[in-house]
Amino acid sequence: MLNIRNVKMEDLTEITIIESLCFPIEEAATKEAFEKRIRLIPDSFFVAERKGALVGFVNGPVIDTPFITDDLFREIKANPMTGGHQSVLGIAVTPHFQTRGVAAALLAHIEEAATAKKRETITLTCKEDLIGFYEKFGYVNMGVSKSELGGVIWYNMVKILSL
Repeated sequence: MLNIRNVKMEDLTEITIIESLCFPIEEAATKEAFEKRIRLIPDSFFVAERKGALVGFVNGPVIDTPFITDDLFREIKANPMTGGHQSVLGIAVTPHFQTRGVAAALLAHIEEAATAKKRETITLTCKEDLIGFYEKFGYVNMGVSKSELGGVIWYNMVKILSL
């Protein structure tokens, strides 16, 4: 059984390990970035556990614009109580649990939380090979992102939430 809950500072080490397993160093968030996110946006940072072990997570701040900008990977602020656009700066699932519905469950959970707080959209960036994955969950490809993170091409994916 998968349990999804809000992040705690005690999760930091496991989160950092999962991130390093899922992303190249140029794209991976740092331990310091996760520490800041845990402190500032625990209301939009969720972890998935199976039998007490962390198997994945999703996180991102609420932003004013419908697209993610690279400055968010360095500087974020606490989320407003309602409104705005829920970003997903990161979603990662430990390799052993990939293709088992963990990412889908995490996306559904952050969407439910965002809808409850009357967010307009959920927005994320992904590489070209993941566009189809996100489209299965109702995200629309809005074209190439201005992001230069890791020196790769990212695509803006947006899902409009019913208010």
